[in-house]
Amino acid sequence: MTAGARSWWGRRSLRLRLTTAAALVIAAGLASAAILLVVWLHANLVQDLDTAALQRAEVVAADADTTQAGAEIPATDHGEVAVQIVDRNGTVIASSGNLRGRPRAFFFPASRSSTPRAHTIHDIPVGENGSWRAVGVPAGSAANPVTVYVAVPTERVDQGLARLTAGLAVGTPAVVALLTAVVWQLTGRALRPVDALRAQTAEITTSDLGRRLDVPPTADALARLAVTLNDLLERLDTATRRQRRFIADAAHELRSPLSALRTRLDVAARHARSPETRALAASLLWDSERLTRLVDDLLQLARLDDRIRIRTRPVDLDEIVFTEVREARHRTQVPIDQHTVGAARVPGDADALGRVVRNLLDNAVRHARSRVTVSLRTEDGTARLVVADDGPGIPAADRERVFERFTRLDDARSRDTGGCGLGLAIVRDVVKAHRGRTLIEDNHPGARLVVLLPAQEP
Repeated sequence: MTAGARSWWGRRSLRLRLTTAAALVIAAGLASAAILLVVWLHANLVQDLDTAALQRAEVVAADADTTQAGAEIPATDHGEVAVQIVDRNGTVIASSGNLRGRPRAFFFPASRSSTPRAHTIHDIPVGENGSWRAVGVPAGSAANPVTVYVAVPTERVDQGLARLTAGLAVGTPAVVALLTAVVWQLTGRALRPVDALRAQTAEITTSDLGRRLDVPPTADALARLAVTLNDLLERLDTATRRQRRFIADAAHELRSPLSALRTRLDVAARHARSPETRALAASLLWDSERLTRLVDDLLQLARLDDRIRIRTRPVDLDEIVFTEVREARHRTQVPIDQHTVGAARVPGDADALGRVVRNLLDNAVRHARSRVTVSLRTEDGTARLVVADDGPGIPAADRERVFERFTRLDDARSRDTGGCGLGLAIVRDVVKAHRGRTLIEDNHPGARLVVLLPAQEP
């Protein structure tokens, strides 16, 4: 997965998590509100029924003394109401028309409090035997006490609440979906400035610390974060420039005395009178050459870190390879095979690309047992340069680490052959500046270092 794809997926994943969390909170809130609404409405409607039953019971109780046995209690405007007047023996004295001729339907005792408690009854033989809310109040005289029972049906309340519950069950998910879509849009807009800051930060490298982030015009936490990051970049830029300037100045100042030292050691090695002196001078000359290469590498890295602009022009990479192979043959006795070098033209800097080929050849020569092979060809718009040796090879686990600065492996490739661990780091930096890639392949035996560069259009 590419970096852009990972970034896109990361944004989508964060946005999805935020939206999911918001949707869960919204769903839980709406569901709780719907449940509370149904419960509250049910309690209020049932309380209204209880009040209506109690009022009707009080009216009937007021006329209980004059009510004749077997009389029919008239209906009211409150709908279907069930009424029975029961004496102390449990005999029904009078009832409403819907209970006329029916046995006793209420068996709970009358309430003596000022606010009688209503009961839910399910077995009244009226209609479809639904649920009822019933109250019982005492009436009559002390010599002839009776109990007046009044029940009102809850069918309409139940039906209304069922319709409300069905409507909420259908409407709540729709509202949740609508609010989730709104949250998705809002989180997208909220994360867009954050993603812009992230994208700008990702484009800033150690070679480009002079860039700054765009500060959002809103005076919020995001704007303060951008200002803080810009301050951090300013401090990093200052410290990095100071460090690079020190390395470049130190390397530049060391080149002159090292050149003078090499000249004197070369003269001493040529004109020494004793063999011991010549051997010592030759050894010191070899060390000074190694130190010179190290200083040159440090200076080259300092220039690369400063991101000096690459002079892009058409370059015959095969001519550079032939030139560097010819120079390398003067420095080593290891055979270098260049028969598979073909024509390849790339846009780039000839001096920088020459340094790439030179470092690859030096690395291969140092570790080769008997042979170094160089090949170059162009395929599918890409120039493929390969420098292979038959040395100990590079373990797969270390093939990225060898391109890091001052990396020396612990196996046979790290023997003291003059390398300082900067050659391949310079190769990767230069190739990257030319929009190319470097990689390492198996050679059986040995290692195969591959450089891929965009080829020049014909």
